[in-house]
Amino acid sequence: MNIDDTKNSAGQNDSNSLCGVFKEYSAGIKQALIEQSYTKPTPIQEQCMHPISEGKDVIGIAQTGTGKTAAFSLPLLERMIANDKQFKTRNPKVLILAPTRELASQIGESIEKYGKNLPFRHTVIFGGVGQKPQVNALRRGVNILIATPGRLIDLMDQGYVHLEDLACFILDEVDRMLDMGFIHAIRRILKVVPQDRQTLFFSATMPPSMEKLALSMVRKNPVRVAIAPKEPTVDRINQTLFHVPKNNKINLLLKLLENSDLEKVVVFTQMKHMANRVAKKLQGNGFPCAAIHGNKSQSARTKALQDFKTGSSRALIATDVAARGLDINKVTHVINFDLPIEAETYVHRIGRTARAGADGEAISFCGRDEVDQLKSIEKLLRKPIPEKETPELPKVESQNRDDEFSNRRRPPQRRFSRKPNSNNPSVSKRSPRNRSRNRQS
Repeated sequence: MNIDDTKNSAGQNDSNSLCGVFKEYSAGIKQALIEQSYTKPTPIQEQCMHPISEGKDVIGIAQTGTGKTAAFSLPLLERMIANDKQFKTRNPKVLILAPTRELASQIGESIEKYGKNLPFRHTVIFGGVGQKPQVNALRRGVNILIATPGRLIDLMDQGYVHLEDLACFILDEVDRMLDMGFIHAIRRILKVVPQDRQTLFFSATMPPSMEKLALSMVRKNPVRVAIAPKEPTVDRINQTLFHVPKNNKINLLLKLLENSDLEKVVVFTQMKHMANRVAKKLQGNGFPCAAIHGNKSQSARTKALQDFKTGSSRALIATDVAARGLDINKVTHVINFDLPIEAETYVHRIGRTARAGADGEAISFCGRDEVDQLKSIEKLLRKPIPEKETPELPKVESQNRDDEFSNRRRPPQRRFSRKPNSNNPSVSKRSPRNRSRNRQS
């Protein structure tokens, strides 16, 4: 047997490890799947492969952590292979919209991995960074464009992005996009892209208003793929609840992190300033961590995620910018330092753990002013979250309104403690401003 025969035999054996629709993909995609040790499709991936690769419109609904990105990117690449000449142009033929920079980057990484053996170019554009490298990539020619709505429209207005030749339009995490107020941006983009295009619409939830929007975007008779859309949470997640005063939450968090079982932890806060305070407190107590939220620069957000993924940071302190779409492997625990305002957000938060078949644990802190939020969450789950007895913690003075871990804000300080007494002759009146002099200076 010669060397080529040996290679072919090894490749055949590797291909035999693939299951379900993964066996039907082209050789380049199969090889990429094998290299990623990705051999068994999830239900959403199994059911989306044929309609997407055949060019049909699809409305896909599946809870977080079920592999929606691969569900549309793999069959999309398969369709591009089958229509090679159609998709090899300088202007984008595929547009994938995502609500956050992190999710857009993650989709770009997936396209990079699955399409590494294919002759198609892709790039990711989003705000918070300089646009010059993105513009240069667009000028070189791009087949697949992954973007956040704001930066996309900005570059469209500057004449760098042309969507008139688009063949496929994909919206990922659409419910999150609507929550973030991107509906007007989406409608503006829809006016530019061709009517006779393939549209893929993916979301974790599908309320009636969103269903109406989806049907207005797709062509007639779209394929609807719904994988347990009414299931509120992942059964493998062990959920527990601590009732704790708000200004003692940080002490409880420090106490819990003394347990080495909390190896890789995402801590969610409601406010950006609180994420910074929690991160600073944990770092001061010897726990490597980083904060990620909308006020952070993109380079800081990228570094925080990278450190967390590689294990340099034990904890990622985040607002809900990290609650949706982000796929971080082996997150052992999610801690809700603050309960979310929307009950559905709780489900998305805890979905950062127990991904790809693993187990996980979600721990929530509930202060007295969060009881109504807890009731809404338990109503959505249709069961109470099991309570745990709060361990003994350092006593915190309850009257201390300026405690840095209380969400109460200090009242604004007056500029002057009291008005000058006009009857007091010792107080001189302020001379009128010389406006002409100010103009000259």
